[in-house]
Amino acid sequence: MNFFLNSSFNAKNSGIEHAQLKRAKLFEKFGEDYRLVFREWNPLLHFHLNNNGINDKYILNIFDYFQEATNVQKKKIRPKDVNFGVTNLRYEAEKDNNRVIVYSNNQIVARINLFDKDVTNDQIVKSVELFDGFANLYRVDFYDYRGFLSMAQWYTPDNKIATETWYTPEGRPAIEDYFRLNAQGKMEKSGFKTIDKTGTVRTHNNIVGLIKEFLEQINVEFMDQDHPNIYVMDRSDYFEEILENLSSPTYTVLHLHNSHAGDAQEPDTSIMNNNYEYSLTDANRYDAIVSATEKQTKDVKRRFNPDVDMFTIPVGVIKNEDLKGQRIPMKDRKKHSIVVTARVAPEKQINKIIDAMGMAKKEVPDINMDVYGYVDHSNDDIAMKRINASLDEYDLRDAVSLHSYTNDVTGVQRNAQLYALASVMEGFNLALMEAQAQGDVGITFDTNYGPNELIVNNENGYVVDYDDTKSLSDRMVKLFTDDELLQKMSDQAYELSNRFSEDSVWADWKQLINSAKKTWQDKLKTYHFDIKKGLSDMEHTEEV
Repeated sequence: MNFFLNSSFNAKNSGIEHAQLKRAKLFEKFGEDYRLVFREWNPLLHFHLNNNGINDKYILNIFDYFQEATNVQKKKIRPKDVNFGVTNLRYEAEKDNNRVIVYSNNQIVARINLFDKDVTNDQIVKSVELFDGFANLYRVDFYDYRGFLSMAQWYTPDNKIATETWYTPEGRPAIEDYFRLNAQGKMEKSGFKTIDKTGTVRTHNNIVGLIKEFLEQINVEFMDQDHPNIYVMDRSDYFEEILENLSSPTYTVLHLHNSHAGDAQEPDTSIMNNNYEYSLTDANRYDAIVSATEKQTKDVKRRFNPDVDMFTIPVGVIKNEDLKGQRIPMKDRKKHSIVVTARVAPEKQINKIIDAMGMAKKEVPDINMDVYGYVDHSNDDIAMKRINASLDEYDLRDAVSLHSYTNDVTGVQRNAQLYALASVMEGFNLALMEAQAQGDVGITFDTNYGPNELIVNNENGYVVDYDDTKSLSDRMVKLFTDDELLQKMSDQAYELSNRFSEDSVWADWKQLINSAKKTWQDKLKTYHFDIKKGLSDMEHTEEV
C-alpha cells in the first residue's frame, strides 16, 4: 500500500495538500492503490476531501480508524434529532449566531451550534453545549459532518476541559485523553488510551504513542509479500520519529515540499529549514528522499551526501485533457494583465511585484494585476502592510485587485497574460505550473526551488537575478510592448508544460515504486508474520 502522510485537510490548503490531490488522482488513473493518512481529528475531513473528488475509501484518519468510522453511511443530524432525555423542550433559533438554544421549563438545556453557511445551509448539527440544572456547562458534544457524535469534551466545575472521549458511530468509546494540572498550574493533556471492540485498553503518555499504535496496526493490516508498504511523508511532524521505529518493515520516503535550507539562495551553508531539520539529520534511516526539482536533488546530494536513494518527482501533474485543450491567444485575454494565485504572505513578496509594476507603469500605463489568495496575518499583518505601502507609493490601487481564495484558478489564469513570482523560496510552485499550462508567460526572480526550473529563461518567460525588482519590471515592459514576443512565449508555455503530463510524472513515481519492490523481499526476510493458522474453530473441553 502507498500511504501519503499529512496532518489534516481543510477548506483552504497549502501547496502540499494540492500536490497530494494531484498525486492521488494520478495513482487512481494508473490503478495504483493509496491512502491519504491524516493525524489530526477533523469532523469535516471527509466533507472537504469528497468535495475535491477523493472517495472515502482512500481516506485514512487516525481517529477515524480507532473510531471504526473510515467509511460510514452518511446522514443528517438536525437540532430536533438530538436527544436530551427531558421533556417540554422549546427551541429558539439565533440566526445571527448560527445556533439554536434549547430550553425546558424556561431553563437552558443546551446550545446547538450548526455547521457554517459556507459548509451547508441545511441546519446540520456541528456541536452541542450541555448545561446542568444550575446552568453550568458540563459537556460539549462534537458531531462529524457525516452524521454521528464523534467526540465529547467533559468540563471541570471551574470550566476547564478534563477529558475528551471519541466514539464509534454506534456510540462505543474508542479513544480517551486526559487533562491534568502541570507544574505551572495549567491544564494540559497528560495521556491517551484506546479501547478496541474486544475491550482491550492500551495507554499512551502522549499523541506520539497513539500515532505509533495506529501505524503499527495499519502496517500489519496492509502487509503484502509482493507490494511494499510505502510511506511518503508529505508533512513529517511526528511521523519522522515513529516510522523508523516500527516493529514491521516499511519503505519510508522523506518528501521535500520546500527548500531544505532556511535561506534557499544559500543551499550549502544556510541553517536548515526547521520543518526538515530532524528528518534530514536522520535521513539515512529512511529509504528514499524525493524532491520536486533536479536542482534541489543535486543540492541535497552535494550538501548531505545521503546513503539513500534520491528521486526527482514533480509535485504537479497536468491532465492530458488540459494539455490538449483549447489555447487562448494573448489578444483574447485581458490586456497587459498579470495574475498571482498564492497566499498573501511575507515570503511571497507580492509587494515587490507591485513595485515592479509601478516602475513599468510609465511605459505601460494600463498595466494591471489580480491577486487571488487568503491573507496570512502573521507578524502584525506585515504582508498586507508592505502591499499597501507599495500600492500607495506607485498609485496603483486602481490597477491592483486583491481577491480572496478562488476555486476557479483555471478561469483566472486563462484570462491573464503574465504570471509573476517574487518569492523568497519555493519547493516547486504548483500555481506557476498550472498558469503555464494555460499559456501564461512566467516572470520570476532566480528563486530556489521551482520557479527557476519551471520557467526556461527566454523561452516560456524570464528569470531575473534574485531580488532584482528593476529587471523584473524591465521584463514586464518588454513583453507588454512586443505582442509577437508575448505570443511566442505563450506558445512555449503551452509546449513546455508537457514535461508535467500524467504519463511523464507517473514514470517518475514508477521508478520509486519499482525501487521499493526490489528491496522489499530483503526487508521481509527479517520479519515474521503473525500466526493465523490454528487460532479459530478450536474445540472446547471442560476443565476437570
